[in-house]
Amino acid sequence: MHAVRGLDLAVAEGTVCGVLGPNGAGKTTAVRLLTTLLRPDAGSARIAGHDLVREPAAVRRRIGVTGQYASVDGDLTGRENLQLFARLHRVRAPGQRADELLERFGLAEAAGRAASTYSGGMRRRLDLAASLIRRPEVLFLDEPTTGLDPASRNLIWTAVRELTSDGTTVLLTTQYLEEADQLADDIALVDRGRVAHTGSPAQFKGLIGAYVEVVVADADVLVKAAGVLDQLTGAEPSFDRERNAVGAVTRDRTLTLPRLVRELDTAGVPLLDAALRPPTLDEAFLRLTENNTEDDKEHAA
Repeated sequence: MHAVRGLDLAVAEGTVCGVLGPNGAGKTTAVRLLTTLLRPDAGSARIAGHDLVREPAAVRRRIGVTGQYASVDGDLTGRENLQLFARLHRVRAPGQRADELLERFGLAEAAGRAASTYSGGMRRRLDLAASLIRRPEVLFLDEPTTGLDPASRNLIWTAVRELTSDGTTVLLTTQYLEEADQLADDIALVDRGRVAHTGSPAQFKGLIGAYVEVVVADADVLVKAAGVLDQLTGAEPSFDRERNAVGAVTRDRTLTLPRLVRELDTAGVPLLDAALRPPTLDEAFLRLTENNTEDDKEHAA
């Protein structure tokens, strides 16, 4: 069984590539391979111009990595953690570099406290700061904001934007579709160890068309409304019974809101609201991964 197979990926310098996929798709394995933590059985890759297999030491000198779990030492203070990483990387003036990063990530006031006393968001920011000690050309972020509150997440998002504006290339794996939508210049959807789709967030949304939703006045006509959407979109509607709403994705670019309202009125469906809008990245992701699951079932049959 192959965790990663046929993973073809190119990331432009100074951009963020968001790697998305369901659990078990191979995202973390790919990061471990590309950061020299695992040795590939076959294939090739170049990181910052260096061959991954033949020049692993050169690759390691040019990358930074922040994994899913903080790697800092809880017994050391924030400053001591960064100074330790700076010395390991033979950075000149390790104390100065540590103070620069503590200030940049809003940790200066807590610099003298043990990292074990930091909140989860503070520890993640300290972890990211540690990965930037050497000013890497390529930064790998493996689900860097998992479990963080919105304020901490926004601080990390701001840091990533600043890094790319300075020319750093970022490969980001995330379970937060909003995060990919906010940060990624391009997205790679990974499924079963291979890249299934690539494109910008806007292109991903365009793959599945528009999203139609109607809210009806009476729950008794919800099924009838779903039948109208089924005929108009050719897609299976989804229900939100708490709101008396039903929605579906359509690739019919000729479908308009007035036509939708007319068809529902003709069918005798009293409306409270109707909307026709671009899909969110969450909806695109769910639709595309649903299609891949259906393909698996067909092949198995």
